[in-house]
Amino acid sequence: MSDYKDYLARQVMLGKMNRREFLGRAAALGIAASTANTLFASSAAAQEPKRGGHLKLGLEGAAATDSRDPAKALSQFMFVVGRNWGDMLVESHPTTGEPVPALAESWEPSADAATWTFTIRKGVKFHDGKELTIDDVIKTLQRHTDEKSESGALGVMKSIKEIKADGDKLVLTLTEGNADLPLLLTDYHLIIQPNGGTDNPDAMIGTGPYKVASFEPGVRATFERNADDWRTDRGYVDSVELIAMNDATARIAALSSGQVHFINRVDPKTVNLLKKAPTVEILNTSGRGHYVFIMHCNTAPFDNNDLRMALKYAMDRETLVQRILGGYGKVGNDFPINDTYALFPEGIEQRAYDPDKAAFHYKKSGHSGPVLLRTSDVAFPGAVDAAVLYQASAKKAGIEIEVKREPGDGYWSNVWNVQPFSTSYWGGRPTQDQMYSTAYLSTADWNDTRFKRPDFDKILLEARSELDEAKRKDMYRTMAMMVRDEGGLILPMFNDFVNAAGKTVKGYVHDIGNDMSNGYVATRVWLDA
Repeated sequence: MSDYKDYLARQVMLGKMNRREFLGRAAALGIAASTANTLFASSAAAQEPKRGGHLKLGLEGAAATDSRDPAKALSQFMFVVGRNWGDMLVESHPTTGEPVPALAESWEPSADAATWTFTIRKGVKFHDGKELTIDDVIKTLQRHTDEKSESGALGVMKSIKEIKADGDKLVLTLTEGNADLPLLLTDYHLIIQPNGGTDNPDAMIGTGPYKVASFEPGVRATFERNADDWRTDRGYVDSVELIAMNDATARIAALSSGQVHFINRVDPKTVNLLKKAPTVEILNTSGRGHYVFIMHCNTAPFDNNDLRMALKYAMDRETLVQRILGGYGKVGNDFPINDTYALFPEGIEQRAYDPDKAAFHYKKSGHSGPVLLRTSDVAFPGAVDAAVLYQASAKKAGIEIEVKREPGDGYWSNVWNVQPFSTSYWGGRPTQDQMYSTAYLSTADWNDTRFKRPDFDKILLEARSELDEAKRKDMYRTMAMMVRDEGGLILPMFNDFVNAAGKTVKGYVHDIGNDMSNGYVATRVWLDA
């Protein structure tokens, strides 16, 4: 019972349980009302953010080539750097994944979702004291539409054909309707800058909770709290220090010894070792990234759907999640969407390892002889081991898989998207539309399964501009079933994001589908030391 009491208290601390729910569950445990009230009060008090302190994070991903310009941000390190000093027009809700107001306090689409009108927040100041204007917003977005800016958000911005002001409103007109536009504007490159960053894109001046104090590419970045922040629900510490730690062993040692408060990219194989440190807490969040085995639907022998189905049923997903991910992940269902996405299609039966069904479809396919699977250590962590495990599970269905280990050098140019059966990795995308458009639309450059169906394309394009969520969800379910049952994707697992923190770090938010609290880790946590 003690463990469950601790669990209930922690749910209160994390803001996941209100007083009524807590007291009801405590009563079910036979805890006296007076004791329960005291426990709730202490737990709720522990949830109250504390101000002050110096927060230190040891992060993988920094490089000497890192640019100060948010348009050119590439790494996990710079992802967090930008979240500290800048704001976008829109943020995503950490629990539901829905768009929520940031520098845009509201928005309204046209009936065809092709024109969007945004109301820009007033009274917000940049770090240099200049007040945010609609002109700053327009020039920021325009800069990211220019190919010369080399913006990582260029793909998002290409769909916007006009950016203008209508009085004090921002009006964006798209080349076609897109119900996901607010979510697309959460892209971490799209930090609103004074004059759009056209004068000095490297200035690192924004409206975020922290001001940049120093920045040394590939080494560290330091920040001071922005006393004029327009929000009161973030930026709890006085100062933040991000330290580049690209070596996994160094990160673990730094956290275990208390040199830093938080680290990212914890290898699941080292979790048990890290758990032995009494001052450390593992923070794992369900992600959209997925490890895959991809077959070209237009290339023999994989142009036979019975063979594809045989190979799907021959995959022991549970074993791979446990052996490759160390349990830090979820089984996949052969379509690239999981429940971290808004409008996730529910009610689709989970495909399980079934040697008998695999053997049935294999016999029906008429194929004989070994099936060649190419893999490499660079495809995803543990890819070679995963291929060998797959080889063993398929053998029980009478299917012979020949595993060919390819060199890492050249794998992404010579094997992935070239050879008909290989292992790979996808990092996921913010929306279902983006994920399907990037890898399953017939004309997509990265359609690595050669899944090409005009009826799928038609539904995808119709769903993009559909504002009725119920209709749109039904469309996504139809698309998921097409990919699952007729595509060339074998998706055994989605990986978690595994990070770790010292137990003095409080308020960590597990942002659905996103790493490091969607990059906001330093702006959301506080220190209880």
